[in-house]
Amino acid sequence: MYNFVSLNVKCPICGVSFMDEEHPVDNEPSIKLSIKIADKNGAINLSSIYGSYNYICDVDCPNNDIAEFSCPHCHFDLNSDIECKVCKAPMAPFYLDMGGRVSVCTRAGCKNHVIEFEDLSMALAKFYQEYGYVDKREEKESVEVIPEPVKDENKEIIETGTFLSAYCPHCKRSLIDSDMLKLKIVNNAEESGYVMLSPYLNVFSSKSTVFLAEGKPVVDIKCFHCDESLMLDDKNCEKCGSPVAMIAISARSKLIDFYICSKKGCRWHGLSEDDIEEIKLEDSLEW
Repeated sequence: MYNFVSLNVKCPICGVSFMDEEHPVDNEPSIKLSIKIADKNGAINLSSIYGSYNYICDVDCPNNDIAEFSCPHCHFDLNSDIECKVCKAPMAPFYLDMGGRVSVCTRAGCKNHVIEFEDLSMALAKFYQEYGYVDKREEKESVEVIPEPVKDENKEIIETGTFLSAYCPHCKRSLIDSDMLKLKIVNNAEESGYVMLSPYLNVFSSKSTVFLAEGKPVVDIKCFHCDESLMLDDKNCEKCGSPVAMIAISARSKLIDFYICSKKGCRWHGLSEDDIEEIKLEDSLEW
């Protein structure tokens, strides 16, 4: 089953969708709302990945300040009378297109959120229908015209959607945890946490336990077992120039080097020059 659930939400009054495909967060369409916080008005794009706390906002959101969320279409005030069970701030409910609602705390820094379904059995059925192995975004992207790669019969092709068994290049222990690729991460505020990436090739959804700013490299990526850094000093992303981290994946009964960009939102990944001679990643334009 697909590892990341992307929620589609709408306004409880006008019924217009909050989803914003032009400003993705965690590589998925975001939830766009109007916000007022610290006497400043602006727009905020929340991650639609359930369990992720990442966002983009055009105004500062000081920790512990309470935000006022409103619909960007009808301007309805989304803050409710229901109190957060963690910090007592108002909760803001958004209605799910599959029925039910998800409520988030309006206090900046509080991670409390609650999801409720009107009909649990119907919601579960829709989850299995919509969030199977294939990502919905992949279906939309498949209509794009991609140049036909030059076929090389001597190369093994790792196909899109292949489950990548990932390992730490230092301690050799598996980086797969609960069917997700788990890495320890240090963000720009020097906070340590974990990022969970899809372990399927060319599926780019992610979620993290600490805030990761879109479009910016992280400070460090480490193995969550041995705490050794996976960052490389002598290699950069071939798309955006950011630092890259290296993990090991299994192919042809051996471990090969696999590079991932450290910049949030960048989809570049690649192989070492030696492995490029024998292995090709399907649908990767870099090859």
